[in-house]
Amino acid sequence: MIAERLRREVLHANRVLSESGLVMATFGNVSGVDRDAGLLVIKPSGVAYQGLTEADLVPVALADGRVLEGTLRPSSDTPTHLEIYRSFDCGGVVHTHSAYATAFAQARLPIRCMGTTHADHFRGDIPVTRPLTGEEIAGDYERETGRVIVETFRAGGLRPEEISAVLVAHHGPFTWGRDALAAVEQAQALEYVARLEATLRAIAPDAARPDPALIDRHFLRKHGPGSYYGQK
Repeated sequence: MIAERLRREVLHANRVLSESGLVMATFGNVSGVDRDAGLLVIKPSGVAYQGLTEADLVPVALADGRVLEGTLRPSSDTPTHLEIYRSFDCGGVVHTHSAYATAFAQARLPIRCMGTTHADHFRGDIPVTRPLTGEEIAGDYERETGRVIVETFRAGGLRPEEISAVLVAHHGPFTWGRDALAAVEQAQALEYVARLEATLRAIAPDAARPDPALIDRHFLRKHGPGSYYGQK
């Protein structure tokens, strides 16, 4: 069985995602990448999280999306994951249909960075992609989804290592991180700040933006080159 270590990591991350409350039924998926081996490992399509095993996970070639081992089909979102890995420097990708983040995606509203809780995880607003065109939907849909994510970051001058999440218009959120488990943690953080933003929009729709220096300070103290949050 190839990619045994990565399979273990991705299986654990999928179990954590399942237990997090961010997914229902077979919705959502987690993948992890081994760039040296030129492959990713991802949850199989439509298979329940309960009872999922390492052998069920599907290794896929980064170069061309070929299934490298096994008989199960990879997640239908695999082409989206591939586009993210090809363009962003990350080790894990997560897709969910978590309620609050998905509501913002369907409303085509960014999740604003309105305070330090958000800034601890994301250095700015969580962007929303443009809607896919009819031609993109009718064509290589999942790959076009990945392409519009990358387009959104490039067009907005955004750094995926600082804002490791996106809302795909009318669809839902994707997050990424240094590995599969870190990407799940970002998905959890994203849903939490989406819930905060929904509450803030309800109770104080005209709330003022925080000082950008405060956002930068909170993000950089955890993620910057001189970070001092937590233990060494």
